Amino acid sequence: MLTTQRRAMISARLARDGQLVAKAIADELGLSEDTIRRDLREMAAEGLLKRVHGGALPLTPPLPDFASRQTIASQVKRRLGRRAAELVKPAQIVFIDGGTTNAELARALPHDLRATIVTHSPTIAAELEHHVAEVVLLGGRLYKHSMVATGAATVAAIEQIRADIFFLGVTAIHPAHGLSTGDYEEAAIKRAIARQATETYVLATPEKFGAASPHRVLGVSELAGLVVPSEMPAEALSPYRSDTASLIMA
Repeated sequence: MLTTQRRAMISARLARDGQLVAKAIADELGLSEDTIRRDLREMAAEGLLKRVHGGALPLTPPLPDFASRQTIASQVKRRLGRRAAELVKPAQIVFIDGGTTNAELARALPHDLRATIVTHSPTIAAELEHHVAEVVLLGGRLYKHSMVATGAATVAAIEQIRADIFFLGVTAIHPAHGLSTGDYEEAAIKRAIARQATETYVLATPEKFGAASPHRVLGVSELAGLVVPSEMPAEALSPYRSDTASLIMA
C-alpha cells in the first residue's frame, strides 16, 4: 500500500472512530507498527492529527476568540443553559466555569435564587449583576482567550471553597481520553475546582464530542452528568453512558 493510501485510510478511520490504535491498524494492513507510527509522526508534524501514546486522535479545531464564540450555536447553548439551571437548588454553593455556554446558564438562573455563585470568570460574574444570589469572584492572572483567572492565587482561593455543584467548561469530550481543553494552566484550574465540588456537570455542545484537546481535565466517569442537546443521535451518545455520569437532555 502506498504512503498516500495509508494516510487517506488513517484520516478516514479517525473521522469515523474518533481515535486510532497504531497496532490495530498495522495488524489490519499487514504492516509493521513502526511504519504506522512513522505515518502518524509525519501527519502530526503536518498538523493533520494529534499523536497520543499508542495511536492518534483527530485535532480539535482552534477556537475563535471569546466574542466570536458567543454567536456560535447560540440557540443550542441557550437550551443547555436553561436545563442546567434547573439542577441548581436554593442555598447551594455553585461554581460556574468560564465559557459562552456557561454564560447562558448564568443568564438562566432565577433572579430571586438565594444561593452563592462562585466563579473565576469576570464575564460570568457580570451576568449575575441583577441576581439576588451572592456572587464571589476569584482573582488571578486573566487568561483572555477564555476570560478566566488562572495562576497560584486562583488555586489558593479555590482550595478554600467547597462547592455543591460545579459546571465545568471544556473544548473536547472523548470516551477514552475524557474531557480536555487547550491550555495547560487552565486545565489545572479546572481540575482544582472539580476536586472541591461534590458534583461536576458539563454543558456539551455537539461539536465537542469525539474530539480531544491537548490537556486532559477529567474522565467522563468522574462527572455527575452531561447536559446534551436532545437531538443528538443515541449512537453518538452511547460511548458516554456510564454508571456514574448521567445524560441530561435539553
